[in-house]
Amino acid sequence: MGELKLMKGNEALAEAAIRYGCDAYFGYPITPQSEVIEYLSEQNPYERTGMVVLQAESELAAINMVYAAGAAGKRVMTSSSSPGVSLKQEGLTYIAGAEIPCLYADVVRGGPGLGTIQPSQADYFQACKGGGHGDYKNIVLAPASVQEMADFVALGFDLAFKYRMACCILSDGAIGQMMEKVVLADQRPRMTDEEIKEKYPWATTGRKRGTPHRIITSLDLDSNRMEAHNRHLQEKYRQVEANEVRFEEINCEDAEYVFVAYGSSARIAQKSVQLGREEGLKVGLLRPITLYPYPTKAIQALIDNGVKGFLSVELSCGQMIEDVRLAVNGRVKAEHFGRVGGIIHTPEEVLEAMKKQIIGE
Repeated sequence: MGELKLMKGNEALAEAAIRYGCDAYFGYPITPQSEVIEYLSEQNPYERTGMVVLQAESELAAINMVYAAGAAGKRVMTSSSSPGVSLKQEGLTYIAGAEIPCLYADVVRGGPGLGTIQPSQADYFQACKGGGHGDYKNIVLAPASVQEMADFVALGFDLAFKYRMACCILSDGAIGQMMEKVVLADQRPRMTDEEIKEKYPWATTGRKRGTPHRIITSLDLDSNRMEAHNRHLQEKYRQVEANEVRFEEINCEDAEYVFVAYGSSARIAQKSVQLGREEGLKVGLLRPITLYPYPTKAIQALIDNGVKGFLSVELSCGQMIEDVRLAVNGRVKAEHFGRVGGIIHTPEEVLEAMKKQIIGE
């Protein structure tokens, strides 16, 4: 029935990976996500389940280890924070081209450059728009609690293997470092090599005499085949967009004005909704849980139901607001409010921004 514990978000992520039956974790420490690899090292999961935990010599090495293990059908993951995830982008686009399932977590800190170790949400573009080269997408999950940091490990792995693509848990320094109660799932067994061979016919598990070669690569110098492969990837992304959109609506039934926020910003905006309701304002919150695929139709449905304006609340200079505006398509007002540099907005100033920028008070 699960186990109740008090844990940091980063620790919950790591423990959930062990309990899911993850085969391997390859990573490199960087604040504010270092607790992931520290917790895994302390727990010695190889003794518990046979899970391999390895600190690579760099982020580049770690993501290429993920490529290799994922190509063999193993449940493999990595984690980092913003500058480290930037270093992994070459590997992630290779993973996308080769259709290798894997899970990675980005516990976002401020930038650009080395920036700050304080919380941020300024990796939205990198995560949702494809941070490497080529036409590709990764599924992006945005936890807003320590519980979701744990829950999204299983969800992320399931989606990654369903669609043979990378799935990102896009957290931030606040969610990663805060401590909350979390209910941990029961231990799952790791898949055996025979189970992998039976379930994943694409996996490079070793060729037997008389069987065809299995080759996993992102390279094809034949232009016609490469165009067909790109068309195949785009069709897969359309399936993801049709079937995997997740979001939460809070007080949107009669809302005239809606905050759009994810992660730690959503927690703050939820309090702003409460404060606004106490003042008699009909405000609500739309929380995207999947940032890709984005809940575009949910925003359009709110407009159809009478919403007059949206405020995108972010710990950035304005990134998700572009997807909000694409969904709105000029039908109503959509503006951005955010804090950067490690400063976290307050519920009061978020509500005030709604009044000034959207309502017009």
